[in-house]
Amino acid sequence: MPGDEILSPEEVAEREKLPLTFVDLDRTVEACVGESVLQAALRHGIHIEHACGGFCACSTCHVIVEEGMAALSDKQDDEEDRLDTAVGLTLRSRLSCQCELRGGPVKLRIGPHR
Repeated sequence: MPGDEILSPEEVAEREKLPLTFVDLDRTVEACVGESVLQAALRHGIHIEHACGGFCACSTCHVIVEEGMAALSDKQDDEEDRLDTAVGLTLRSRLSCQCELRGGPVKLRIGPHR
């Protein structure tokens, strides 16, 4: 599913669910396997800046994964290149538009941006 397009209610009903916690917001939502972190956040009304529309063309949707890195899709070269421009980059940084939920709980913080 590309960009910041969110799942329909029918698609949500059909998918396996997992907890996604935004530590800095003290909020846990029910995310779907196969959704990106950005899509899950937007579906639940959580604002994550995403200037490029969720297509890995900026770093404004930067998040820092505190727990559950193994529950996310692997980082691809495009994401690695974009992360180089992220404010507050850490070894646990990801772009929320690129990390797809695979299973298991995930805890993260929304990263700083310009």
